Amino acid sequence: MVPTPATDVARDHEDAQPADVARLREELVRELRELKALVTPEVERAVRAVPRHLFIPEVPVEKAYAAEHHYVTKKDEHGVSISSVSAARIQVMMLEQAGVRPGMRVLELGSGGYNSALLTELVGEAGEVISIDIDEDVLDRARRLLPAVGYPDVRLVHADGEFGAPEHAPFDRIIVTAGAWDIPPAWVEQLADGGRIVVPLRMRGLTRTVAFDLDGGRLVARDYQLCGFVPMQGAGESRTDLVLLHGVAGEEVGLRLDDGQQVEAVALARALRQPRVERWSGVTVGGFEPFDNLDLWLATVLDGFVLLTGTVQARERGLVASVSPLGVATLADDDSFAYRTVRPTSEERTLFEFGVYGHGPNADALADRLVDQIRVWDRDHRRDQARIEAYPLTTPDDDLPAGRVIDKRHRRITISWP
Repeated sequence: MVPTPATDVARDHEDAQPADVARLREELVRELRELKALVTPEVERAVRAVPRHLFIPEVPVEKAYAAEHHYVTKKDEHGVSISSVSAARIQVMMLEQAGVRPGMRVLELGSGGYNSALLTELVGEAGEVISIDIDEDVLDRARRLLPAVGYPDVRLVHADGEFGAPEHAPFDRIIVTAGAWDIPPAWVEQLADGGRIVVPLRMRGLTRTVAFDLDGGRLVARDYQLCGFVPMQGAGESRTDLVLLHGVAGEEVGLRLDDGQQVEAVALARALRQPRVERWSGVTVGGFEPFDNLDLWLATVLDGFVLLTGTVQARERGLVASVSPLGVATLADDDSFAYRTVRPTSEERTLFEFGVYGHGPNADALADRLVDQIRVWDRDHRRDQARIEAYPLTTPDDDLPAGRVIDKRHRRITISWP
């Protein structure tokens, strides 16, 4: 199919019937509630007030109001997405985490337009929204769209998000709309008393949008949710490393590394070519039941935790059994690895059992360790939420909670469980 030219789509938006837009908006609100992303009447009123389709004139109106549809507005020279209008579900979920109220001053790191408009509705006439971005192209888009749609009062600033906007501080809320590897000092310093930071934070390769409240010198998460975002640019940029284990075009298999992780790529590529071992846990999950907390548990307790990536073609070739755009939880050592998978327990495919596939000379032991931790999670932590905190880099180990400690450039992130 040939993509519809943006000018034609924009003309379609101008010709969109109010009744059709109203229907699509109602469908979006209903879907967001069913997904449990939309919770409060304040955020619902904002979603109803802001015409989302006018902030994404490049896509058909129906897609603009699809809860899970995101639109990439810019890619780098390597074809990597560096700016996008996030899916409505993610944006609404983060606004619910933020708890923005009338009269607040909000700093948005990453300008797109639509999210700024939602924030403007939430803060009201007595509040203020400052939106900054490192990319002039992104700001130009926001400068064009916001006044045209009816939100001329958003203050747009060209700046590196790593350093915030000190000339406009303090802020009651700081909302980061790009994937961050760390929490720089400026964000904490520019936060008002009782303030909150909502940030898509990457921890051992896993990204969760975390709502942090300031408690003395530490940040304590009140909530976290699974998400995916384009990476931050500028001084705070830190991308994951991808080590290919199988590099045939279209059938790539690799390991995604983060936080200084290292692997023996040659030995693990050799392991991939060896027959696999399998273990099944007896732990099941419903077809629509989320289990992202399982991966967070595995990332907490396993020293050799990494993420396995693979293409659909690699799965079809039988090179790997599971693929995910975010990566599959994996345990690796010097010459072997094992990764999480699932299988249906019936023809109706309504229930699935967690299992593990392993490759390499130590595959049996790794598979046993991984499946054991799946059972521990099911027995002890399936209904728990992890406690995520961020401490100053100078905090001694003895002052940190028991659990996984992830040292970043500016902060020590801890993940612990009840």
